[in-house]
Amino acid sequence: MVDPKVRTVGGTEHSWCKAVHGGTGIAVLALLSSKNPDISRFQIALNKLQNSHPILKTKLHSNTTTSDTTFTFITLTTPFVKIQYHNVCVTSKIFGSNENEAVSVPPFQLILEHELNQNTWHNHNHSSSSLSSYSDNMFVASIYAMPNATWVVVMRLHVAACDRTTAISLLRELLVLMKEEESENESEEWNKGEVGFAMEDLVPSEKGKKGIWAHGFDVLSYSVNSLRLTNLKFCDTKTTRFSQVVRLQLNNNDTKRVLDGCKHRRIKLCGALSAAGLMGAHSYKNSSRKYGIITLTDCRSSLQPPLSLHNFGFYHSAILNSHTMKGGESFWDLAKKTYETFSNSKNNNKHFTDMSDMNFLMCKAIQNPSLTSSSSLRTSMMSVFEDTVIDDGGKVQNEVGVEDYMGCASVHGVGPSIAIFDTIRDGRLDCICVYPAPLHSREQMIELVNKMKVILIEGGKTYDEE
Repeated sequence: MVDPKVRTVGGTEHSWCKAVHGGTGIAVLALLSSKNPDISRFQIALNKLQNSHPILKTKLHSNTTTSDTTFTFITLTTPFVKIQYHNVCVTSKIFGSNENEAVSVPPFQLILEHELNQNTWHNHNHSSSSLSSYSDNMFVASIYAMPNATWVVVMRLHVAACDRTTAISLLRELLVLMKEEESENESEEWNKGEVGFAMEDLVPSEKGKKGIWAHGFDVLSYSVNSLRLTNLKFCDTKTTRFSQVVRLQLNNNDTKRVLDGCKHRRIKLCGALSAAGLMGAHSYKNSSRKYGIITLTDCRSSLQPPLSLHNFGFYHSAILNSHTMKGGESFWDLAKKTYETFSNSKNNNKHFTDMSDMNFLMCKAIQNPSLTSSSSLRTSMMSVFEDTVIDDGGKVQNEVGVEDYMGCASVHGVGPSIAIFDTIRDGRLDCICVYPAPLHSREQMIELVNKMKVILIEGGKTYDEE
C-alpha cells in the first residue's frame, strides 16, 4: 500500500473551507440526459478523471482540536467515488418541494437547486460533541431518474477543489471519456500524482508584494467602504437560508449584438453584465447609491510556473470595486466604466496583493455576521467572472444524450446577492444566476434578472443602430 499524499490547504482554500460550512462554495455541475446513463461506463470515466486529476480523489480532513479549525487535503492512491442512484420516487419528492411556490420551476432546475443545498461539508460538531476531526470527500456523483424518461447526472464538488475553469474542463473531459471505447485494462492504469500547489505558493513575488502597513490600510478601507454599499432589498433575514437559481438566456441575434458592442468598445462581457445588474438594481432607488461588484479572475496563466486549464483546483482571485449610481446612466458608458475600473485594479495586481486581505475579511464576516448589513453576510450586490465560458460543443453533447446542462456554486452563506455564471453556448448567452433565499425571494430575483435581460437586449439594439 502506498501512503496517501497530504497537503495543508492554502489561504484561499482555507477561506472556502470556512465558507462551505455556512453554505457558500458547493459547486454543482448537472447534465440533463435523454439517454439512460450507462452507470458502468460513467463509473469508469469518473475513475479515469480522478486518476488524471488527484484533487478529485482527495478527502478534506478537518481538525477542530485547536482554537481555529485546520484543514488538510489527503489524496488517496485509488479512486473512491461511487455513483449514487436515485429512482423516480426519490426524484418526485424533490419536485414536491416546489408545490407551494407561486412560481413554477423546471424539474431539471429543481434537481440543481436540491444539489446546491446538499452540504456534506457542514460542521460535524452538531452530531457529536466529542468529534474533534473528520474527513469528507471533495467529490460526489449522482444520477436522478426523472418521470418523463430523462435522467439528470450530477457532480457535486467542494469549491476549494473546483473553480469554474475546473468545472468546465471536467465537463469536457467527461464527455470525451463517455464517448470512448475503453478496455478494462486502460481504466486501471492509475496515475500516482498528487494535488498541485496552493495558489498563494505560485504567485510571482514581484506581483504579490505589499507591506504590513499597506495591508492594514487596505483591510480598514475595505471594511469601512463595505458599510457604505447598498444592498438589494432583503425579504427575510431570519429564516435559514438556501440557494436558488434564476436563468437568463438570450437568443443568437441578441447575444451577437451584445458581444459586438463589447468588442467595439474593447471591453469584456463582464462589463456589460455588471452594468445591466447595476441598472436593474438601481431602478428601485430614487437617489444616488453605491454598489459593490466582485469580479473573479482566473490566475492560472499569471502564476509561476503558469498552470493550464487541466490543472484542477481553485485558482481564481477576487477584485472588489464599488460603483456609484445616480440614475439615467447610459448602458454602454456604464459597461465601459465598470470594466475599466476592474481592469485598472487587475493591472495594478490587486488580485494578488489584496488576496490575503479579501480572504481575511471573508473569514471575519463568517465569524461575525453582525458586521454585515442585517447580518445578511452579503459582501457585494453582484459577482461576475472576468472571462466568459465559450462552449461550442453542442454536437458532442447531443451524441452522448446531453440535452442541457447547468453549472454554478451555492451562495447562501457569505457572498453576493446574485452570482452570475455566464456561458456563450453555441452562440447564445446562458447565465445561471444564483442567490440566497429567502433573504431574496424568487419573484424578486426573477424581476431583477428580467430587467437585466431587457437592458442587455436594448443595449445590443442601441449598438446595432450606431
